[in-house]
Formats: sequence, structure tokens, C-alpha cells
Amino acid sequence: MDSVEPVSVEVVQQVAEYFSVLSEPMRLRILNLLREGEKCVQELVEATQTSQANVSKHLKVMLQAGILSRRTEGTSAYYSVADELIFDLCGLVCDRLACRIEAQAKHFRDFSLASRT
Repeated sequence: MDSVEPVSVEVVQQVAEYFSVLSEPMRLRILNLLREGEKCVQELVEATQTSQANVSKHLKVMLQAGILSRRTEGTSAYYSVADELIFDLCGLVCDRLACRIEAQAKHFRDFSLASRT
């Protein structure tokens, strides 16, 4: 049996920071909007119905994490997803959550049927 090498504190820290970027609901909303393609900050502000400062703060965090890329055109900044793998990761999590919810629903249905007899 192969032994597993211990993971360095630095690596664990970087992985934790990456996941923490995805722990904010507004960032997930922005990512979902960017799934359709590049958008300027103003489009994201309108779609999320929040302030430009709030959207810009979240864009900056995702940009620094390497999840997004940015380009400027005149006075506008445009953002797009730099790492499409992020959608695979979100898909895995959503599939897992859906399975749990379906299992819970089955338990509720089973309980409901059992209490009728």
C-alpha cells in the first residue's frame, strides 16, 4: 500500500483560500452571469441589483484568485471566466446537493405514507 505524503501547510492554505472565494453567494451569482460570456461591470451591477462598489469588490477577489480575467475598453472594464473548470467544480457540488435533497424528499414521502396507514 502506498503511503500518502503529507501536504504542506502552504498548499493547504492556498486550497482553503481558493474555496473561500467560492463561499460568497454574490460571487457565485456573478460567476453564473459570466457563464454566458464576458460582461462589463455595469451589466453585472444591473443584473445583481447591487452597488458597483460591491460588484467590483467581488470581481477583484475572483480576479486575484485566477478565476476571472479582465480587459479594459475605454473607460469600461470587462470580465470573463478565465478558468472554465470552475463550472465543473460548481456542477459537482450542485449534483451532490441535489442528490441529498432528493434523498431527504424520499424520506419525507416515506414518512408521510407510513403515517397514513
